[in-house]
Amino acid sequence: MLCECLVTTMTYPATVQFLYSLQQHGIKLGLETIRALLARVGDPHRRYPVLHIGGTNGKGSTAAMAASMLHAAGHRVGLYTSPHLIDFRERIRVDGVMIPEARVSELVESLRAAATPDLAPTFFEFTTALAFQHFAECRVDVAVLEVGLGGRFDATNVVTPLASAITTIGLDHEAYLGSTIEAIAFEKAGIIKPGVPVVLGRMDASARRVMEERASAEAAPVYLLDRDFRSEGESTADCGYAGMRRRYTRLTCPLQGRFQLDNLACALALIELAHETGVTVPETAVRAGLRQVAWEGRVEVIGQDPTVMVDGAHNPAAARVLADSLAEWRRARPAGRITLIVGMMRDKHPRAFLAPLLPIVDTLILTQADLPRASTGSELRALLADVAPAAQVVPTAADAIAMATRSAASSDLICVTGSLMLVGEIKALFRGCSLSPLRG
Repeated sequence: MLCECLVTTMTYPATVQFLYSLQQHGIKLGLETIRALLARVGDPHRRYPVLHIGGTNGKGSTAAMAASMLHAAGHRVGLYTSPHLIDFRERIRVDGVMIPEARVSELVESLRAAATPDLAPTFFEFTTALAFQHFAECRVDVAVLEVGLGGRFDATNVVTPLASAITTIGLDHEAYLGSTIEAIAFEKAGIIKPGVPVVLGRMDASARRVMEERASAEAAPVYLLDRDFRSEGESTADCGYAGMRRRYTRLTCPLQGRFQLDNLACALALIELAHETGVTVPETAVRAGLRQVAWEGRVEVIGQDPTVMVDGAHNPAAARVLADSLAEWRRARPAGRITLIVGMMRDKHPRAFLAPLLPIVDTLILTQADLPRASTGSELRALLADVAPAAQVVPTAADAIAMATRSAASSDLICVTGSLMLVGEIKALFRGCSLSPLRG
């Protein structure tokens, strides 16, 4: 059952507009405000055990898999992720169900009162407190939390989890996290807590050294992909897992792409560690949870004839993973053509992002997500003039998908990527629904 909601005087549209207004505070890395706000509402994040998942890429998929397995085991599970694709409420779920609109309004009003008069939380701080409060009042058995940005100063980092995972390390959000792999790894390693075991996914040696040094300083046991646990097989449709104490064969997961094998292994390692602390997850639940997991916007097919795929890749490491998936598609359909629709935020690196993708695609369309901080198609073309001179510019996402569809054969592939915001816009178009005005 969903939590009971009290009568509130604030409408949901007004609530969303208030949350949108918090973006004027920008991104402030630090934990003082979120700790103070949570203390004023009774520290709800201390009322349930937590699994905490960070990393540059893969953390959302890993969180979704872990939550699905826990739910299949009969646990009441809170899942907090970001960003959302279409509806703000996607960020906060209990047992897979989005937080009700009335609940958002009620909790936002109570948190506004708690923050007055001296706290000025950012959007993400406010949303994190909202999630923690909802989970507490819904009496979840366990919460799975995805880190928003970085780790050390991310608002979610006020928790002391049963176990943590850091999936990958790559260049992203350099303005906040640093311009080197080592600097970014240092920020991501900030979620490692004293004595709390940490699962490390696929990363280069320099990032791993940073992680292991932090873990050693915190006396936190480290479990490393391909050393202590691993996935087996070539596809999530039929794969296996060899872990610290558990081993499974013939696992099935609907999330597509070979990269999901690493995420699956990290999720299963987390579940192993949670099981050892008393959050039991039997093999039947592992199998059922993986079989039932859903995670939108990652190598997701949303249309056929031609195939329309969306993928929220927005940094070079994620682009390389997407390139592998597109190359696999082309090998299976050598006569098919690939059209790539790309829109990116202004703080991203389109040349590095497109480097692994351009050799695979036949047509490149540059467009803009409907957000002020998004690059226009013309801005992207100017940055890519020498490496993609034939790129076409279409001002809006709707016009871009219409152009691509008109020129595609039924055997072709249209892939939309470069931004989760753009992916959400395209998915909303295909569903025939409107977007939440708050998508930062």
